Amino acid sequence: MATTASSAGRRAGRIGSRARAALFWGAAGLLAATTVPASAAEPMPAPSGVVVVDCFGAPQVRPKKYLLACGDGNNQLVRLRWSSWGPRTATATGIDMVNNCRPYCAAGRFVPYPVRVTLSHPKPWPGHADASRFTMIRLVYPRAAPHPVPHDVTYRLVY
Repeated sequence: MATTASSAGRRAGRIGSRARAALFWGAAGLLAATTVPASAAEPMPAPSGVVVVDCFGAPQVRPKKYLLACGDGNNQLVRLRWSSWGPRTATATGIDMVNNCRPYCAAGRFVPYPVRVTLSHPKPWPGHADASRFTMIRLVYPRAAPHPVPHDVTYRLVY
């Protein structure tokens, strides 16, 4: 009888752990579903004019910050001050905060680099009849540039 009671106890423990796991994963899924970035959770108003599209596909006009490294967040433009925002180009000054990844990215520190930013080459934004999006970004570092980036670099914006 002791063996039967012990077996029943183990089975009850397994069922309990399965139920706890299901509860945990259900709660985790609910949490994930409710913590979507605001730009993805709320419908964006229809943009018009020219915009820069962020990592989440949201249109931005004169953003104060702009994430360059969408995958890992290790490069972000901050304290952007726009001197112009026109139909062909937009220009700003700000700080490029770059993780030096030393000795590795999780332990690295963010280093500030003053930068001049120019957005250009607007193209029609698919799915948005009245809007264009900038497709190129040029970064000019008047002092030091993050290694191995040159002092003057242009990237294609693909968002």
